Amino acid sequence: MSISLRQIRYFVATAESGQVSQAAVNLSISQSAITTAVKELETIVGAVLFERTPHGMELTTAGRQLLSHAYDILQKVDDVASLHLVTSGVKGKLTLAATYTVIGYFLPLHMERLKRQFPDIDIQLFELNRESVEEGLLSNRYDLAVMLTSNILNPELQTEKLLSSQRRLWLPARHALLAMPSVGLKEVADQDYIMLTVDEASHTSLKYWSQTPYTPKVSLRTSSVEAVRSLVANGQGVAILSDMVHRPWSLEGRRIETVTLRDNIPSMDVGIAWRKQVDFSPAMEAVRTYFRRTFNIPH
Repeated sequence: MSISLRQIRYFVATAESGQVSQAAVNLSISQSAITTAVKELETIVGAVLFERTPHGMELTTAGRQLLSHAYDILQKVDDVASLHLVTSGVKGKLTLAATYTVIGYFLPLHMERLKRQFPDIDIQLFELNRESVEEGLLSNRYDLAVMLTSNILNPELQTEKLLSSQRRLWLPARHALLAMPSVGLKEVADQDYIMLTVDEASHTSLKYWSQTPYTPKVSLRTSSVEAVRSLVANGQGVAILSDMVHRPWSLEGRRIETVTLRDNIPSMDVGIAWRKQVDFSPAMEAVRTYFRRTFNIPH
């Protein structure tokens, strides 16, 4: 039996999320498909890749070695898949604005790919808050923006959603709410709550809280996702944040679990934005085409 790309992708997703359930959600497939692929891969390589614990999937020594090779394999596949985009005919300068969450948790990989695929496009990247991005697009200071399109308010801007990242409840390992069959904002309201403020996260949070009879018991407001991660992992409170910024371990190496809430929590939408009626330069068109093809957005 030969190794398939499907097995490699499912293995990487499980290693990165630390949970079969989370990997299945991230890939929009069933948990059984993940489990089967990992077992097949373990049979092929002749080694156990994960230690299965009550709190998730932890890589073994063999698993860590394979993960390094798996990243190389997927990188080569991406290179081959993007060959049709590489053209020396696209040249010029492009000013690209991005908000904090996007530049920290979404954009770096795509910037690296864009620079490889379009070496003659000089992409100048700027990190700004939403208001500054909107103003900059309208004044032609920036050509395009990659941002949380769910936050955009100005009707003079055109947007194109690339992905939706579900928001879930973050909990420390062995938290009492993990044992409950169903968790909603009613139960969350009884817990100390860590409120993220960057990229208008607190404003978005209060919008969906305000549609319920409950109020979060905020113990701390912070602009740092890493602070939220560490505080939750160390049992100082809970938080509701998107899958895009979730990592299963804090900087101290402590576990962070996620729970899907029964309430209707809006997703965090990431996309590109530009001024309506703007004439797209070849560089702008190349970058927009890259994102459309990467995320299977129809033209």
